[in-house]
Amino acid sequence: MAIKIEKKITGYKVEKPEDVAAAKAKAAAEAKRKTAEIIQMHEAIERPGCLEGTTYKIKTPLSEHSLYVTVNDIILNPDTEHEQRRPFEIFINSKNMDHFQWIVALTRILSAVFRKGGDVTFLVEEMKAVFDPRGGYFKPGGKFMPSLVAEIGDVIEQHLTRIGMLRNELDEHQKAFIAKKKAELAGRAVVDHDTCRTENKEEPDNGEFPANAQLCVKCNTKAMVQMDNCMTCLNCGESKCG
Repeated sequence: MAIKIEKKITGYKVEKPEDVAAAKAKAAAEAKRKTAEIIQMHEAIERPGCLEGTTYKIKTPLSEHSLYVTVNDIILNPDTEHEQRRPFEIFINSKNMDHFQWIVALTRILSAVFRKGGDVTFLVEEMKAVFDPRGGYFKPGGKFMPSLVAEIGDVIEQHLTRIGMLRNELDEHQKAFIAKKKAELAGRAVVDHDTCRTENKEEPDNGEFPANAQLCVKCNTKAMVQMDNCMTCLNCGESKCG
């Protein structure tokens, strides 16, 4: 059957049989990849020989020795559009043996919950709600930790946020509001008439928030300051004036 070419030929390519076969094989592989079964996290998944992990350091005033929290992740559906990273196990190491038994028990329970699958983000709130009867402590930066268990929960929250299971970022409006309040605070200055010097009475003592900041009940950070006759948090944007 003859085909009449009515347009000017600008180029041509000779299609070889092996090229056609390769293209069909590639298309079939792509179709198979898209229709492959999506693997979700469940307890029947076997542990691979190698897992990717992240280690976090916890230094508290409760002990002279630091704790090192390592969370290992498994990659599900690798090299597909359904690829996802999920926590698989957790380990906590320290030279301090005072808490050895309950820390080992905690890591085994957490690892079992991770491998169970589903929504494991509930662990964060449960652990951060644990209070030490002897009292909590402040981390560098002014964030209050009611207990060591709560700080381990804070580390898990950081990790789940890092791998995309949690999103705790402020929206653009909140970021703009906090930036505005910080700028207003930085602009507060008083003049010492005896020395003719200008000084800021509210300089931060931790590199971020003023020394006289109060504890915010929403984010547990010493970032609440009095501005325009209203208590405002410079960390999460919480305001007593709504």
